[in-house]
Amino acid sequence: MPRTSLHPTLHAVTERIREKSRELRTAYLQQIAEIGGRQRGSDRMGCANVAHAVAGVPANDKLRIVAERAPNIGIVTAYNDMLSAHAPFRTYPEVLKDEARKLGATAQVAGGVPAMCDGVTQGTPGMELSLFSRDTIAMGTAVALTHDMFDAALMLGICDKIVPGLLIGALHFGHLPTVFVPAGPMPSGLSNSAKAKVREQAAQGLVGREGLMEAEMAAYHDQGTCTFYGTANSNQMLMEAMGLHVPGTAFIQPHDGLREHLTREAVRTVLGRTAADGYAVPPIGELVDERCIVNAMVALLATGGSTNHLIHWVAVARAAGILIDWDDFSQLSDVVPLLTRVYPNGTADVNGFQQAGGPGFVIHELMEAGLMHADVRTVRPGGLAEYAQIPQGADGGGLHWVPAWPSKDVDVARPAGNPFSATGGLKLLTGNLGRSVIKVSSVPDDRHVIEAPAQVFDSQAALQKAFAAGELERDVVCVVRWQGPQANGMPELHKLTPPLSVLQGKGFKVALVTDGRMSGASGKVPAAIHVSPEAAAGGPLAKVRDGDLIRLDAVAGTLAVLVPEDEWAQREAAVMSAEQRTADGRGLGRELFAGMRRNATTAEEGACTWL
Repeated sequence: MPRTSLHPTLHAVTERIREKSRELRTAYLQQIAEIGGRQRGSDRMGCANVAHAVAGVPANDKLRIVAERAPNIGIVTAYNDMLSAHAPFRTYPEVLKDEARKLGATAQVAGGVPAMCDGVTQGTPGMELSLFSRDTIAMGTAVALTHDMFDAALMLGICDKIVPGLLIGALHFGHLPTVFVPAGPMPSGLSNSAKAKVREQAAQGLVGREGLMEAEMAAYHDQGTCTFYGTANSNQMLMEAMGLHVPGTAFIQPHDGLREHLTREAVRTVLGRTAADGYAVPPIGELVDERCIVNAMVALLATGGSTNHLIHWVAVARAAGILIDWDDFSQLSDVVPLLTRVYPNGTADVNGFQQAGGPGFVIHELMEAGLMHADVRTVRPGGLAEYAQIPQGADGGGLHWVPAWPSKDVDVARPAGNPFSATGGLKLLTGNLGRSVIKVSSVPDDRHVIEAPAQVFDSQAALQKAFAAGELERDVVCVVRWQGPQANGMPELHKLTPPLSVLQGKGFKVALVTDGRMSGASGKVPAAIHVSPEAAAGGPLAKVRDGDLIRLDAVAGTLAVLVPEDEWAQREAAVMSAEQRTADGRGLGRELFAGMRRNATTAEEGACTWL
């Protein structure tokens, strides 16, 4: 059918972003153009510099780099075998190097970046390093690429902070053509809904540690990303929508025979050696423009993706000289339909999503509805249209792509003309408690408005203790403060999901209000998160007291404490205690991140530590 013209709201939001970013974006593009206009590294650099750079590579590669002036690809890898999603990357560098040599090019592992698993650190002190690991990864990417010997780059990473960190780092080397290389999700194990039920039973003491461990091990059981649609898998959806992957690569499992073909195709892609041989892949800094960023935002909303990206993609855009905020997300959410139901927004996991049509189906539907910029440039010659397809093995080896539409399962992925919801999965909340966001796509309709007395907690541990003591058996809005970037690094508070779900399951009206984060796997309890400004910076959460009536209204888009205006204005704000600051800032490496806590911007500004 003929493609619908661009939706007026999409056009208006894009133009507003372009206008407010004009000065910053112009300076960014000028900078990368100047850097990109230099001679190749091995021609430009001193002989000793070049000798150091190639000392460890095989003789034939030295010849290619120095004498034959062949393209040299820098590989930045987030491999470690602590992360199931990243364990497959162990073998990737040799595969990439082999393919590069076949194409008359070379590749070097420029460097590695740290990659931590929030699933391991949830509820522990390590979680206080999680958000800032993103900027650490960005800096690690810069350290790797600053050897400045590369004509292109490949980024090996998948999970929560890793892809945003790699992308921020890559955009600071925006003159390089860059392709992101994923490894795919693990096979489905114990269903996510069954796992969540066992967690709730454990929170009530109905299941012991042995039973809980058995369930968790059955859910997380192999190499690949976790199968729920959290931050890691949202990353992959956004990479497809931005045209930074080999098309359709996101959710092919690590052990699938197609995976190595796709990995090799990443080399062909970044070198412009695909079917349309000779395509000059745009530098990533040019490719990631305002339209590309808006496409990513739309993809997030249409799939009910992770709330973490309301922080991460603000930082990503800023790295490309582009300014976005939560108003932009909110206005897009008003017109972008929810096209998927993937856990925690449904029962299917990402493997079920892929079988239904995956990212390709969503991208096709959004383009046809005029809700994506179909004219953007990508790392592929066919533009975004190539990303509306699914890869398959070709006869005799190799790859070919087939259309990802129509949906193979309308209970998981629906066309834009018949969505699960007419609006996106995220909502901006404003009021006298500040600005915050809520993931409404996973919250039952009858829980979109909650009005109840507040119970204030200074830590997630304090809330868990109160729950265990039976002190929360009532209608309650749990306010958890001192959880923002400047307070303690803004950890995810995913461990609060089971107890709050238990309370909601008993029929109580329950909500969470916090300046911290929830996991990309946020549950069905209404949660106003990322409250900004945060309490530690003098934000209004510091003025809330036990018993204050709080109204969270996801329909009207408001979050307010129902205290008389004059009383609220005169009320003194609490101050984070020295004991709490010490507890949240010392031990297990947290001292090393003190400077990041001091320098972090607000959540809505991306919690950046490098501005």
